[in-house]
Amino acid sequence: MSDKRIRKHPILDDLEEREEISFTFDDKRYKGYEGDTIASALMAQGIRQLRVHEESGTPRGIYCNIGHCFECRVTVDGKTGVRACMTEIKEDMIVESGKMMPEPFSSAKGRSEEMPRTYAEYGKQQKATEEEESDA
Repeated sequence: MSDKRIRKHPILDDLEEREEISFTFDDKRYKGYEGDTIASALMAQGIRQLRVHEESGTPRGIYCNIGHCFECRVTVDGKTGVRACMTEIKEDMIVESGKMMPEPFSSAKGRSEEMPRTYAEYGKQQKATEEEESDA
């Protein structure tokens, strides 16, 4: 895929020449430049999807590009939850997109009705639990 980077700009001036860096994204080799974030290097290659929603499988990409939203989470060299918009590429870095999980919230299934939604509900649950324990 060709580099979609803007090299000459009438207002922002020309892109400086920087050292080229190779990295891997989902088992494919890409090149970026020193100072590129994972997100900017992938966008320059035309890649917009960085992961899928863990439960629904819907595509996710760069949203805020300033580190607030966590939509660009990827796995870098085995470490999960890395924000692509905030992490600079490094030579031979291995980046993997986020995948759909078989049952990401299975530990909470069947218990979600039991979970308190407010502090008041939590207090009632705690009081009921204490009363049950004192009756036993």
